[in-house]
Amino acid sequence: MNFTKAQIKQIENKGLTVDKVLKQIETFKSGLPLINLESAAILGHGILSVSKDENKEYSAFYDKQKEELDVLKFVPASGAATRMFKFLFEFLDMYDHEKETVNGYINKHKANDLLVFGVGLEKFPFYNDVIKESKKHVPNFDSLSADLKVVEFVKTMLNEDRLNYSFSPKGLLPFHKYKDHIATAFEEHLFEAALYATSNNIAAIHFTISEIYKDIFDEEFNRIQSIVEQKTNTKFKISYSYQKEETDTIAVSAKNEPIEDVDSSLHFRPSGHGALLANLNDFDADIIFIKNIDNVVVYKYENEVAKHKKVLAGILLKKQNKAFKYLKELEADKVCEDKLIEIARFLRKKLNVIISHEFEKYSPKYQIEYLKNKLNRPIRVCGMVRNEGEPGGGPFWVKDESGTVSLQIVESAQVDKKNKHQKSILKNATHFNPVDLVCGIKNYKGEKFDLSKYVDQKTAFITMKTKTGKDIKALESPGLWNGGMANWNTIFVETPIVTFNPVKTVTDLLKATHQL
Repeated sequence: MNFTKAQIKQIENKGLTVDKVLKQIETFKSGLPLINLESAAILGHGILSVSKDENKEYSAFYDKQKEELDVLKFVPASGAATRMFKFLFEFLDMYDHEKETVNGYINKHKANDLLVFGVGLEKFPFYNDVIKESKKHVPNFDSLSADLKVVEFVKTMLNEDRLNYSFSPKGLLPFHKYKDHIATAFEEHLFEAALYATSNNIAAIHFTISEIYKDIFDEEFNRIQSIVEQKTNTKFKISYSYQKEETDTIAVSAKNEPIEDVDSSLHFRPSGHGALLANLNDFDADIIFIKNIDNVVVYKYENEVAKHKKVLAGILLKKQNKAFKYLKELEADKVCEDKLIEIARFLRKKLNVIISHEFEKYSPKYQIEYLKNKLNRPIRVCGMVRNEGEPGGGPFWVKDESGTVSLQIVESAQVDKKNKHQKSILKNATHFNPVDLVCGIKNYKGEKFDLSKYVDQKTAFITMKTKTGKDIKALESPGLWNGGMANWNTIFVETPIVTFNPVKTVTDLLKATHQL
């Protein structure tokens, strides 16, 4: 495939190479394999259940250690909130006031989201702001019919010349209503971080955002900084990064031909949250908490959430300390047979690593190398919530092409649902992934791992998008906590549902954990 000189320059300016782009196109042509599920991870087989006494022990262990550690909270917060309001955009587009009532529209289109939205209208944190703004644009707002008030209310929320909420980053939308103020998700992350992600009363929080939003995030932090710092007795070190251009991927047509824009330049797209592994790889903190921007709670639930974060961190530190001790012993090379068996048992029982059935046949020298390789990896401890019908990925035992079985977080889109056995495993999963991770990214010598070396590139996604009304194919990097961490050592821990409170649609703000 021949690119023009201008296109080659465009590729290089992104930090990509022609060879990488050609490989992306080849991936579209050859396709990507689906995940081969071995079984669902369940309590006692891939998911750890922690007792009340153990909860206290792990939490206390973390609290005792953290002042000596470099702690970071990493919050993926890119993009606008458009998808939160999808059903409201559809309502504005399809509703005809002269031909039907709002209730008629709800019944006709089975628009349950709109029904919930209408019933809970006054409980939304932005209700008063929207009413006030509506009256500026529609002076006779109070005299409108109930149906037209709903229409104008939604227009005020979404129209570009009014509040334009759908353009706002999700992290800066009004999320929670308190007696004296309205809090954004960004603000709640600060209050929450003060409860568990601090070292010496300093909380370092990193947000991955779209560059166009940098100024308004800065404005929000400047507005609330002194208040939050005073209330929490914590100093905040806020930093931002953007999805790197070299992680973009080329878009192709249905025939796998590169899409060109009007100016004949190649059309590239951001490659999903897996691209943020490059941002994460820039840090060398001792312990990193990862949590999505929309997964926050009102203040009265924050201590409960923080307690479970500290438990995950305590588990990580205890298992990591043991792994480091074993690695130092292995490095000495003078390890007796009983010690090798002990280390292999630790890998299997505590880090969920399947040891080769050939292990006992290896020479002692190769056994040492094998155990070093399995132990000396980044570690992630992931909270897992009991499945209550929420969408999202889940914990599974997965078999790769070489027959190696490992513990992974898998999205349903990665599974061959035409295969009855695979579909059955997926359907009978007991837990799902709330994106609640604590990560250790340094080795036993205190050196940072190169996280790019632990990615399973075959777990990328090919997705269908549209551009100017035409279908195009896009390539997404292996997900940050899916294939992006496929070759990390993994511990899954059951956590309660209170730790999972995402706002995927605006009506989620009516749930108990988002209301006082």
